[in-house]
Amino acid sequence: MFENGDWLKTAGMWHDLGKFNPEWQTYLLKSNGEYEENEKEELDSNKIQVYKKIDHSIAGAIYCSKIASEQKIPFPKSEIVLGYLIAGHHTGLPDWDDCGSKGKTLPERIAEEEVFHHLDKALKGNIPDEILSVSFPKSSPCNMPISQEELHLWIRMLYSCLVDADYLDTEYFMSPNLTELRSQYKTLPELKELFGNYMIQKTSAANRSVVNEERQKILNECREKASLEPGLFTLTVPTGGGKTLSSMAFALEHALLYGKKRIIIAIPYTSIIEQTAAEYKKIFGSENVIEHHCNLEPEKETLQSKLATENWDAPIVVTTNVQLFESLFASKSSACRKLHNVSNSVIILDEAQTLPPEYLKPILMSVKSLSHCFKTSIVLCTATQPALTGNIGSEIATFKVFGEKDVREIIADPPSFFQAFQRVQIEVFGSLTSPPSWEEIAEKLIEYDQILCIVSSKTDCSDLYDLMPEGTIHLSGYMCSRHRSQIIQEIKLKLQQNLPVRVICTQIIEAGVDIDFPVVFRALSGLDRIAQAAGRCNREGKQTIGKVCVFKSPTKAPRGLLRKSEDSGFELYSYNPEKYTQLNPENFEIYFKNFYSKVNNFDQKEINELLIKNACLLKIQFRKASNEFKMIDDSNQYAVIVKYFDKFENNEFDEGQNSNKIYEKQSADVEKLIEKLRWGGPTKYLMRQLQGYAVIIYENQLEQMKRNGMIEEINGIYVQCSEHLYDSVKGLQVSEELKTDDFFV
Repeated sequence: MFENGDWLKTAGMWHDLGKFNPEWQTYLLKSNGEYEENEKEELDSNKIQVYKKIDHSIAGAIYCSKIASEQKIPFPKSEIVLGYLIAGHHTGLPDWDDCGSKGKTLPERIAEEEVFHHLDKALKGNIPDEILSVSFPKSSPCNMPISQEELHLWIRMLYSCLVDADYLDTEYFMSPNLTELRSQYKTLPELKELFGNYMIQKTSAANRSVVNEERQKILNECREKASLEPGLFTLTVPTGGGKTLSSMAFALEHALLYGKKRIIIAIPYTSIIEQTAAEYKKIFGSENVIEHHCNLEPEKETLQSKLATENWDAPIVVTTNVQLFESLFASKSSACRKLHNVSNSVIILDEAQTLPPEYLKPILMSVKSLSHCFKTSIVLCTATQPALTGNIGSEIATFKVFGEKDVREIIADPPSFFQAFQRVQIEVFGSLTSPPSWEEIAEKLIEYDQILCIVSSKTDCSDLYDLMPEGTIHLSGYMCSRHRSQIIQEIKLKLQQNLPVRVICTQIIEAGVDIDFPVVFRALSGLDRIAQAAGRCNREGKQTIGKVCVFKSPTKAPRGLLRKSEDSGFELYSYNPEKYTQLNPENFEIYFKNFYSKVNNFDQKEINELLIKNACLLKIQFRKASNEFKMIDDSNQYAVIVKYFDKFENNEFDEGQNSNKIYEKQSADVEKLIEKLRWGGPTKYLMRQLQGYAVIIYENQLEQMKRNGMIEEINGIYVQCSEHLYDSVKGLQVSEELKTDDFFV
């Protein structure tokens, strides 16, 4: 693996040396009922518990240090690399320095006086010579020159191999029936054949139209460019251009040509994941496509799919950006064990513009490492391609990871396709310098029977909704996901039946929700968000041209990145409104350069400082970096389970076989789930069921709800107990003084 099999052999042979300790063997035999008590010594339960707690993992790490001090080893400090792997194979990769994280550092663990006795005792345990005589590794990292920026990921990859092999070996011994379920998948050549047959049928059934002809051209280009040498690619395809299927066509052809093991699709939004996974499962069979995300309903999981999410050994994995990138910076064994299966794969990063700017530098460094060291091809796939080559940002925040020639565009002439897929006309409503009032905006919206209006915060959404006539629909993050799903299904049905429907919502509807309005209003924001909103207008081309109106909100966007996004959009529209109402790749590049110039820090948590600063000395802060790298900042946030009762008992809003069902009725309602929580406590399965009824709030909101007796704590979980806390239209009722739109949308 990575041309470093000798490193893995040494780590594998020495990682459990501590288990040869006779005391640990006594515990093992006693716990399995195989120990015959010595006449001279009766082992009481207390002594057995002491033996059980022996730190068996550190003995191998000490042995590495011992051998390195006695012999000349091929690579200086390689005992430190092996020490990280072996000492952390149960508790996780440790830090080198004390950074305030829980757990001892690697030097502290090795230097403890008592652990030397563990090694001494282990060496008295008749360890076979074939284990002790294994030599120190001789191969260089990845068998190629790598930079100190890439060392931490190389160590994680080795660690991933070690811990996954350890898990699988234990599983094979304890539960061989589970081992038999693994890797029972079709091969990539078989999947390519299924894909080809599906596309032939889809193409033959499609109507002849300009749009379908352009989609076919995009598909053909993706197949042709699959022969390009592995590396980093962009796929810039306009909304409606069929990038879900075209990117898969590229990935399959490319993987087969260059011997890649699997295809990983990473997506920022769970709503898109569910739709994308459903489409791929229809093509390849559900058993060959693994969904790995927190919103997957437990009823949809099989034992085989649960096993596959542990180490991603399936041929096609559909997951979240959060799952992928937090794993690349993880320290725990359970999170890291999938990493070696990310190597030598094709990764499709869908909606690449959503990569969080505050983590952009470490993310791009990890992308570069995957491509350079671990034979991974990565496709940045979006209609609104961010400007990630050359210098990013301005002044002291400037950094550079990729040169212009490091990234190749799959589509030869993206602007031509954007012109072909132009289905909307964007115009500005009102004045950008003297914004209209909410009353004026509401008055304008009422002129249309079918209209979607997207605003920048939950407070704006509530205020504008209050000015609209009865029957208007409200949609925001104060509603639990089951509530939102049902409302979206209701919207779809009304549009399908050509009934009047007016919707006021936050940006939660912009990406991944397949709806089609003739008119869309969008509060001024970044060009990428306006493009996403435009993707909800005339999506199916039912009109000659759809209407998208951009307006300056009477209130500013929440502080932070949303405010910077709005400011960049304002600057460009003010400078040349006629030019920047065109949704084309050139304008998106200009926008992102402007937006990134306003970002203060592309590594706010100093992840690179923790992992790279002293990497040449192998002094790496694995645990601290893992704790800091959280793509969704949930600090000071709490989930409240609300009592929202499902409106539709029998899926009245099922749209038939040609549409993805967003909502499926579960047999158990929320009251029954809460009772299970009350009497049985939280379980993984139960919490997955309750997740659809959760609303995220901040600490000050939580404390007021506690004081007012509106929520109760049940086995550590906050649950609504006041019938007035959750509204069937607006969702969670939050008092005006406690609304936190400056931080949370």
